[in-house]
Parts: sequence; structure tokens; C-alpha cells
Amino acid sequence: MSKDSKLLQPIKVGNLTLKNRIMFPPLTTGYEERDGSIGPRSFAFYQRLAKGGASYVVIGDVAPVNTASPTPKLYDDSQIPTFKKLADAMHEYDCKLALQIFHPEYDVPGVGKLIMASRMAAVEGQKAKAAGDMETFQLKMKESQDISTQAYAKLHHDMKFFVTECSHEQLNDIKMAIANCAKKAQEAGIDAIEVHGDRLLGSLCSTILNHRTDEYGGSLENRTRYALEVVQAIKEAAPNVMVEYKLPIITVNEDGSLRGKGGLIEEEALIFAQMLEKAGVDLIQVAQANHTGNMGDTIPPMGSVPYNWTLDTCRKVKQLVSIPVATVGRVVSVEAGEKILADGDADMIGYGRSLLADPDIALKVEKDEPIRECLNCNKGCVDAIQGRRYISCVLNAENGDEETVYIKPCENPKKIAVVGGGIAGCEASRVASIRGHKVTLFEATDKLGGQINIACIPPRKMEILRSVKYYEEILPTMVDIQYNTKPDAATLNQFDEVIVAIGAQDFMLNVPGNTQYVVSSWDVLNEVVDVKGKVAVIGGGLVGTETAEYLANKGCDVSIIEMTDKIAAQESGTILPLIMDDFKKHDVKQYTNTKVTGISEDGKTVLATNPDPIEIPCDAIVMAVGSKKLVFDETGINVPVHYVGDCAGERTADIASAIRSAYHCANEI
Repeated sequence: MSKDSKLLQPIKVGNLTLKNRIMFPPLTTGYEERDGSIGPRSFAFYQRLAKGGASYVVIGDVAPVNTASPTPKLYDDSQIPTFKKLADAMHEYDCKLALQIFHPEYDVPGVGKLIMASRMAAVEGQKAKAAGDMETFQLKMKESQDISTQAYAKLHHDMKFFVTECSHEQLNDIKMAIANCAKKAQEAGIDAIEVHGDRLLGSLCSTILNHRTDEYGGSLENRTRYALEVVQAIKEAAPNVMVEYKLPIITVNEDGSLRGKGGLIEEEALIFAQMLEKAGVDLIQVAQANHTGNMGDTIPPMGSVPYNWTLDTCRKVKQLVSIPVATVGRVVSVEAGEKILADGDADMIGYGRSLLADPDIALKVEKDEPIRECLNCNKGCVDAIQGRRYISCVLNAENGDEETVYIKPCENPKKIAVVGGGIAGCEASRVASIRGHKVTLFEATDKLGGQINIACIPPRKMEILRSVKYYEEILPTMVDIQYNTKPDAATLNQFDEVIVAIGAQDFMLNVPGNTQYVVSSWDVLNEVVDVKGKVAVIGGGLVGTETAEYLANKGCDVSIIEMTDKIAAQESGTILPLIMDDFKKHDVKQYTNTKVTGISEDGKTVLATNPDPIEIPCDAIVMAVGSKKLVFDETGINVPVHYVGDCAGERTADIASAIRSAYHCANEI
């Protein structure tokens, strides 16, 4: 592919020449320092993208003012050196760096003053407590709490109404702050500014959120006026930087409802795109509009929307403007990106989550090597953003820790046996081989993947098989794979060290009563058994929830029973709404805070308490209460044995934990 790759072709964008068409679009990472400057974690992360060959990297959500939000910030001259250091480092790899400047849709100074007042009252309270003045302590702490309540009440109010209520003076101050940020970025050697067309600007553009009656409200010309003023202010303050505009599109769901609130419907967006070109914008990124309350609407999980679902609008924008256009959103594979470019539907491809999974996409395209493709699971990235944690990728053990975590060449090459070809065994084999060890992977079945081959069965989960496909492509060229083989002690003693990754097995709860109709969730998903009619699923964790949804879609009348107060407590916040909508559609009955006490004599009723006794009639009972690690017999083995993945600890592991335990073990042998 490298010889004819469209992705690797250079492109002229404004005053920049990008060496290829691979772009890292803006993502909130959480890596920045408390003051918003670029610290070691941010630096190492973005530099790694440059090393991997991306031509254009955008740092997301850079605030031009001192907000309470945990985002990058560039509002003070003292922050310039950290951004300059990063820009210089990126340029060593011929990678251009952009800042996505945004302003939140609330009164930042007003909210900030309240938050600061709350903190000051708390400090005074603690001082009083240290001095033994408990009366003042209690008064100050109450004052702190009251002010904090006011701050968050104002914040929530502003998120809905600030766009309509903010004054001309406030809008002008914000515009000047954005311009000053752009000027500082230029001083730092930043190559481009991406205008965040969502948030405050998108709210002003939106007919849904903007209810102003002045020159910034009403007609399309008025609603987009401020965005164009911001573009002009940036160009005047930083004339040497390339200007990109993130154009948020309010799309339409299958049921006809609108997806997104900030931004523009397609018809207006096409007109605005032409206005942006006339205003001197050099690049337009067509993206999904935000302001929905669920990040899954803008960064959708696997199976929820078609791949690159905004491409149709991007194609229409490109037909109307002469400047380059970028597309973003579930462009998972290199093949998809190549086709988009070949068809002339876009000029740049935004690989966001994909570059978290594999930062070497450009280098691997050039070398025609397999790429570790993103699952769109949202487990490590989007969940972290929503939970105010720094992002990571479940498949990439280095992600977020690039400064300290990387594969180290081994000093003394060894013969390594890896027992088990699930996700942990595959990762251990990969890392050990890259380090220089000679690896043999023993798999008891005829295929790799372990539990992934079960996890892909429920609705929307087929994409998880991409994780196995990667290892199927790379491992045969790196290690000796022995399928349908369970090595004995004599065989393993021929190696220097052994990594055990034999995984786990499903756990069957011992419930009193007639258990003739009780089956395992694993057997159900593996289609070893077929259940019909009324089905009671015992266990509302991830496996139980997915099994219940799978059975409901097969036409079963499903009841799910969970002893805690929440179904699928560990599920991604972007995926859970999809499951619950499906449960509602198929009338899946949910019993939370419900403890199973037994099964009736005929085996067709689950007996439980909630807290009063209840009876749940059923034709079959599916046990989905978790799994337990498989125990490896070390008898007769006289070489070092290491454990990774599900079999390594008391609790079984998720994909991220399995990958990381395998990576770190193999990296230390």
C-alpha cells in the first residue's frame, strides 16, 4: 500500500506543507499540568505522535482564560515556554502543531470568583479549627459550602442560557482573550490555530441554543457573526499561523431526532463553510455537533453509528469550497481513510482514538505493516474524559505514560514459552519477541483470542474482534504458534522462562433447588446451549447485561437479576444508554437490589428477596455471576513461571488490565 498510499501524500494547507494526510484531531487528554501548561506527560504523548509519523497534531480544548476546567491553558506569558518546547520537539519530526482554542459557554470570571470565594472560606475555616475556634470553623465551612452551591448553580444555568444572556462587553472580552491566546501561540512557534466551532461559538451559531434578539441572534448571518469576528481577530493577532475551523454539524438520528445542539444543521453549515473560506480560514474540519450531555454522541462507541457517519456532509462541504477539508469520526482503518481520499470526499483524515491505539499509523502504512486498530470501545478514552481522568487506550499499555513506559531491548535473549493465546498471552508474546526473545506461544484451541471470541457475540460488540485480528496478523511473523497444544512440564522445562496466560472460566453460583434448567452465560454466548421463552439472567454485571441483551434480541422474554443497586455498573457511560434503550425496546425486566435465595422444585421459578420475597417465573436460568481464574499446575516445572491476565490475580481482568499485566511482565523478563 505504501507505494500508492493517498494517506502519505503531502498537502498544502494555508502557509503550511503537511508531509501526509494523517491528522490527530483535538481530544481532551487530562495530561496537562494544573495551570494548563505542557508538562512531561503531555510532552511525551504528543512527541510520540510526531515520532509515529502524523503530520498534523491538534491539542484540544486550549482555554484562553484561567478556567477551573482541567484543560490546557495559554493565557499568561509564563506558559509560553512549555508550548514552545513542545512545538520545537514536534518540528524535529516534521510534524505541525496546532492549538484548538475554545471558550466554555459560561461566565468564566463569575463562576471563578465564586469558586475562589468558596475555597478562601474553607481555608479560613481550617485556620480557625487549627486555632481551636470550632464555632468559626463551622460557620466558615457552611459559608464555603453555600458559595460552592451557588457556583455550580450558576454554572448549570450558564450552560443553558449564557449564550443568550452574555453582554456585548463579555463577548468582546472573550474575543480579545482568544486573540491574545493566538498571539502567544504564534510566539511559541505553534503552526496553526483551530477555532473550536462548538462550545460558545457553536452555541451562538445554533438555532436550538441561541435565543438572542440582537445582531448575534436570529438569522444565519447574525448567528455566525461572532464566529467570523473571532476568526478575524485571530488572523490579525497571529498573521503567521494557519487557521482551521472545526465545523460542528447537527446530524439526524435514525429515528428522525437531532443529534447535537451546538453548531448548525447541514443546510446552514454548507453556507457557513463558504463564509469561512471567504473569511480566510485555511482548513475546515467537519465534525459532529456537541451539547447533548453524552460524549457518545460526538465520540460514538462501536456499533452505535455507521463508520464515519458525518462523511456525507464533509463531501458536500468539499464540493463547495476550494480549501482543504478534514473528516473525523470512526474512520477506524487505513483502508477507509485511503478510500475517502481516493474518492475525493476529504483531504485530511482525523485518526483520533485510532492514534491512541497505535501512534505509528503513518510509519506502518509506509512499511506496509499491520496496524493495531481502535475498537471504539470508549473504555479508556471517553470514559476517562467524562470521569475527569487522563485518557488511555485499553489496547496500548504505553498510552498516557510514554515518558516512562516503552519496550526495552533485552540484554540476554531467552527462550520464552507463553501458555495461552488469549489477549494477554498474545500481548506478552508480542512484547517479548520485540525485545529480542525467542517466543513459542501454546494455545489449547485452534484459534487465538480466548474470551474475546465470546465477548464479540452480544449486540454491537463484533468490532472487538479487531483486537484479535491484529495479533493474528503480526504474531505468525514473530513467534512460533503451537495450536491445539497443552504443553507438559517436560516441554516447558526446555525454555528459560514461562509466561502463563490461561485465563479464566465462568463461575456457577451454588443455588439451592432444582438446577436442571440452569446454564452458563458463556455456553449461551458460545451457542453451546440454546434457551428460549422466559429467561432469568442471574447477575447484572457486564457479562450478564450483554447476555440479557443478546437473548432479548433473539426473542426471549428476559429478566435480569442483580444484587447491587445498578445494572452494568462498570459499563461505559456512552454505551450504557444504548443498552438501556434496547432493554426498554424489548421489555427486559430489571431486578436490582435483589438477592437470589433459591430455585423452585420444578426448576422454573427463581426465588429471591427485594427485600420482600419475590418469584420470577422462567423457562431457563442463565448464570452470569462472574468468572474465576484457571489454576495452572506447576508440578515438575523447574524454570521461572510468571502469570498475566485473568489467571494472575484474585480477580479476573478486563482487556486493559490483561494487556498491561502482559506488557509489563514481558518487558521485564
